[in-house]
Amino acid sequence: MPRRSEALGPGAPPAATGETSRTIVIGERTVSYVLRRARRRTIGLSIDHRGLRVGAPTRASLDDVEALLLQHGEWVGKKLDEWAGRRAPQALAIAEGLQLPLLDDSLRIRLALGANRCVWNLQAAEPTLTLCLRTAADAPRVLEKALREKARELFGERLTAYAPLLGVELPRLSLSAARTRWGSCNPRTGVRLNWRLIHFPLAIVDYVVVHELAHLLEMNHGPRFWALVARLYPTHRAARQQLKQLAADCPRW
Repeated sequence: MPRRSEALGPGAPPAATGETSRTIVIGERTVSYVLRRARRRTIGLSIDHRGLRVGAPTRASLDDVEALLLQHGEWVGKKLDEWAGRRAPQALAIAEGLQLPLLDDSLRIRLALGANRCVWNLQAAEPTLTLCLRTAADAPRVLEKALREKARELFGERLTAYAPLLGVELPRLSLSAARTRWGSCNPRTGVRLNWRLIHFPLAIVDYVVVHELAHLLEMNHGPRFWALVARLYPTHRAARQQLKQLAADCPRW
């Protein structure tokens, strides 16, 4: 079976180096897709905001690729339509009293005059983050900096907790701001986690952490990889689905 996935809307997706842009007629619609050849065993289909992307083994013929696309044409059409119908997330205005999700709680934003620093108060009945700003225009940058610092601290703690359980060395941590990717792993450079995970429940953060740590042992999504994930996170299927749902409403400003 080919691997099919939906990442965390479409048109003709841009092709990067090593990729080619193509079109295929599926039913009554012409579908644009990007074909990328790599050292892999199977043909994989993925659909996200960029559109349809196909990963194929170097030995696979174009006929093989397009036969598989036609075979799964109903799925391709359905997912492309779902992405096309998704509403664009509304940008938040950073104002006094703004409420943001923070792990398993909510965080109220307060504004004050100051030298572009922030003051956390997470012990209060209503957790707050006060942005001490020179000008209102500085609010987005100061808020993101504060949340990134909190995310780095938390992610470091979770990696430290889970790495020994998988028998891997603690990897280097870096933060990303990708729009649809919540984590990535490279044995040489370590684990990258999206700082916006700080807006999601801790259980979802842990799922992403375990997922990426498991890639230190299995750089694929095969049965052995999912067995590693399931060992530490038995409810990973439910967490993966919840992550997709939460991603649609992730705060942005």
